[in-house]
Order: sequence, then C-alpha cells, then structure tokens
Amino acid sequence: MSIEVNNESTYEIDEAALQRLSTYALDAMRIHADADLAIVLVDEAAMEALHVQWMGEPGPTDVLSFPMDELRPGNDDQLTPAGLLGDVVLCPQVAESQAEAAGHTTMDELLLLTTHGILHLLGFDHAEPDEEKEMFSLQRDILIGYALSERSRKA
Repeated sequence: MSIEVNNESTYEIDEAALQRLSTYALDAMRIHADADLAIVLVDEAAMEALHVQWMGEPGPTDVLSFPMDELRPGNDDQLTPAGLLGDVVLCPQVAESQAEAAGHTTMDELLLLTTHGILHLLGFDHAEPDEEKEMFSLQRDILIGYALSERSRKA
C-alpha cells in the first residue's frame, strides 16, 4: 500500500502515526494492498482556498477528501480492486482548536480527521441520519482498533 504524507504546513506532526493509522484503516476496510493514498497537511490560508474552490464555503475547514478512482470497501470474500484512493487534506491549525474544545491532543484530532477523510474517499457520507450513524460507527471502530494495535506495537 502506498501512503504518502506531505506536510506543507508549519505544524510538526507524527507522519509515521498517520501512515500507521491509514494502513490500519485501509486494511480494516479491505482495500487492495496496491491502492494509493495521499495525505497532505496545509496551513489555514491554503485550506481556505481549497474550501472556497471545492465546497463554495468561506474559511478554512478541518479536512477535505478528494476521491480519485471511487474505490469502495471490500468484503470478507474480496478486496477492493487496486487503484488511486485519492487525497485527504488536513489543516493542523483547525484540528488544534477542535482538539482543545474536545479535550484531547491535536494528534488525536488529526488521526480522527484522517479516518474521517478516508471514509469519505470510500464513499461514506453523513448527510442523512442513517449514513451518519454508519460512518461514525466505522470511524469509532477504526480508531479504537488502531489504538489497541498501537498499544500492542509499543508493548
């Protein structure tokens, strides 16, 4: 699996943790090992420009997802085909304010946003209540599973 993390922001982050989480999430969603994912971290001005250009909304946002090959999760019998999953763009400064409000670390918020972005790349959405329930349940399960795998890795 090719997961490229490109930090174009001035914020220092644990890029290896973002890669490990992404690998965990893609494995959990049964994505082919030859799928490609890019994660880009940008400052608030760059995120605002993307937010205006692609969503027509002012101000920076926390995460944007740009799917490429419209890959969908595999199932127990079959992996998704290989291909370009797409790009997840994160804004660490927005994540930092959200983390403070939520009472956890900025890195925890970036892990959550990365998971959220990956699920959007895989076609999940949260516009409707049933979609939101499914997506946020998957997001929670992935983050819990990742945290457990990190504990095992460090032990």
